[in-house]
Amino acid sequence: MKPRRLELADVFRAHQSDFLACWGHVLSPQQKKALRDIRDCRSAALGGRLQECEQCGHRLFLFNSCRNRNCPKCQASVRAQWLADRETELLPVEYFHVVFTVPPQIASMALQNARTIYGILFRAVSDTLLTIAADPKRLGAAIGFVAVLHTWGQNLHVHPHIHCVVPGGGLSPDQSRWISCRKSFFLPVKVLSRFFRKRFLIHLCLAFQQGKLQFCGSLESLSEPAAFEALCFQAGQAEWIVYAKPPFGGPDQVLKYLARYTHRVAISNRRLLAMADGRVTFEWKDYAVGRESKTMTLQAVEFIRRFLLHILPSGFVHIRHFGFLANRNRKENWRCAALCCPISECLLEPAQTRRTTAIPFRRSSYPGDVLSAKPAA
Repeated sequence: MKPRRLELADVFRAHQSDFLACWGHVLSPQQKKALRDIRDCRSAALGGRLQECEQCGHRLFLFNSCRNRNCPKCQASVRAQWLADRETELLPVEYFHVVFTVPPQIASMALQNARTIYGILFRAVSDTLLTIAADPKRLGAAIGFVAVLHTWGQNLHVHPHIHCVVPGGGLSPDQSRWISCRKSFFLPVKVLSRFFRKRFLIHLCLAFQQGKLQFCGSLESLSEPAAFEALCFQAGQAEWIVYAKPPFGGPDQVLKYLARYTHRVAISNRRLLAMADGRVTFEWKDYAVGRESKTMTLQAVEFIRRFLLHILPSGFVHIRHFGFLANRNRKENWRCAALCCPISECLLEPAQTRRTTAIPFRRSSYPGDVLSAKPAA
């Protein structure tokens, strides 16, 4: 029999008391709930149910799940249902994966203003993609895309970034035809980066002027307008990373790629290697040296603290749809896009690629491409 794999819940059960003694006074209600739910997930604390075979009478007792969105054991069914819903929305075009990242000085502000900063991040990303794509000099089309917020790096430090999966084209202004982007090229990343930086800082300064940002502790000095303006100026001089790569694959790759990002938590159980002497060892990838796999050992209290930094505010939506995939009138807009969208020649069988006429899209098949990108570290 294989030895039982170490789980996040094991770390929480073993070191919860020490952690609460150090940090319990500063935890938010959502962080306390996540700590409690993950600790008790699939244990006697949440009860269970008895299943019995009608033929042989064999009985099996199963403990209940916590269903917390931050629990690494409770995402499979939710992810499967979400992906099944998205499967019907795939278009027969290339798909691109674009990642937007903010610099460290902005990331530190998110620790004390998570709802505001992450909301601004979503807004800046949507403004950037929708505006640049609609520019006649670029694409001149109304696009749609799915955006997923991640707040962590591989070492569990705060590293906010948004993954966007975008069809390679969009609807013309009069919604009468589909405008495809150039083969294996979506939009220039430097243009996206500059516009993203500009829009984010505009919304950030506006939030400060409206009193939506609160600072305390080591960031208390940012409450002064001069210090805040200096930070924004420094951030405006830095390069903001927008990452993209050429597309590949088909509809299966689109869904698999989405599955990697939509319902992921800060660290999965499979990355946990050992827990001993009050320390936790886990695996991580160092993207600064070519995705090299390394191990890191932290004090258990510090490990729990880093994990709980990534608990989002209650009710905050971390998967959002924009453009013609936005929730408002999604069915009508998607149907219009599907009817206007021809099947790309790169997705057809060899015999079909000789046809010169556009082939209308049918729901019975879902050809499509996705772009693989190196996740932000």
